[in-house]
Amino acid sequence: MKVLVIGGGAREHALCRSLSQDPAVSELHCAPGNAGIAQVATVHPVDQLNGAQVADLAVRLGAALVVVGPEAPLVAGVSDAVRAVGIPVFGPSAAAAQLEGSKAFAKDVMAAAAVPTALSYVCTTAAEAAEALDAFGPPYVVKDDGLAAGKGVVVTSDRAAALAHAASCERVVIEEFLDGPEVSLFAITDGTTVVPLQPAQDFKRALDGDEGPNTGGMGAYSPLPWAPAGLVEEVQASVLQPTVDELRRRGTEFSGLLYAGLALTSRGTRVIEFNARFGDPETQVVLARLRTPLAAVLLAAATGTLDQLEPLRWDEGAAVTVVVASEGYPAAPRTGDPIEGLAEAEADGTAFVLHAGTRAGEDGQVLSAGGRVLSVTATGTDLVEARDRAYAAVDRITLKGGQHRTDIALKAATA
Repeated sequence: MKVLVIGGGAREHALCRSLSQDPAVSELHCAPGNAGIAQVATVHPVDQLNGAQVADLAVRLGAALVVVGPEAPLVAGVSDAVRAVGIPVFGPSAAAAQLEGSKAFAKDVMAAAAVPTALSYVCTTAAEAAEALDAFGPPYVVKDDGLAAGKGVVVTSDRAAALAHAASCERVVIEEFLDGPEVSLFAITDGTTVVPLQPAQDFKRALDGDEGPNTGGMGAYSPLPWAPAGLVEEVQASVLQPTVDELRRRGTEFSGLLYAGLALTSRGTRVIEFNARFGDPETQVVLARLRTPLAAVLLAAATGTLDQLEPLRWDEGAAVTVVVASEGYPAAPRTGDPIEGLAEAEADGTAFVLHAGTRAGEDGQVLSAGGRVLSVTATGTDLVEARDRAYAAVDRITLKGGQHRTDIALKAATA
């Protein structure tokens, strides 16, 4: 089949890499793509937020499946435009994508479906925000109601900082702080059947020891040796299936990737947030461990036939991703710097480099073009081996002012 992937980050590179290895995929295209994706797919300069442009490209290519990667095109209705021309698409409608596009909507769905989550208030004025902050006390959790590219959440014990973030947003959700480790669990769904993937953990803070500002994610690993037995089955029954069922009951069927961000609290598992697409950088490690060919799985979700799918097959080993970010990230990322050592990083076959924010220079050199530049990913028999291989590959890459965390998966690997 011919497949078109929409997006241009490391998540989309991970999707394209897996699809390029699938014997069922005869042609692979990506719009707009990046310098790394261009090595495994034909890239097209299309506005990924323009549904008409994306649908037109899919028709011209004769695509049998369109996979929408990022959240912004989903919320903008790109999947609706593709469905309207009769092409199967992996990704929820704009209405269903409000599960990520509006945290207040997600809270309403969770309440109706009896999904365990943090107590919260939706606030639109400074007075409401102040009252909510005082009701919960520190640490304060303040979330921009809309999309914010992974940077709309502030967790702080500084009341003034919490109020300032609330004031910078049109509408916020202020909620109780959830203690305990966090888990990312993806599930593929056709709107009825829900197929969970393997859990992963990502690292949001910029600096070692979970210090520094929140980012889009500085690394991830899978599996989680410390996770309680039966976690996936529990979340499937108490979170994923009830949410999909509730959305279908409302006439807003959710088909695509449902991402549950979870906190394993002292009072049980709670949903921190939902996303309507694969997470970045967790996708990089989850797909690295998936052995079932990807295209048929995504097509089954897009065509309502997930119940006919055989159980997914997984690598029993581990995967670790380390994000290489540009100087100044996340506040003021520097771009346009040459990246050296990419071939050397992949030379021994134990690691691979997924491009996040890159572009091709005039001389063919790869240049940085964003805050998160690369996701260096490795697999191994266990987390220790996968981690060692990932960091060995990172050490072979040169980017002026580049930064990365040195403690991704360290605690889990040495426990």
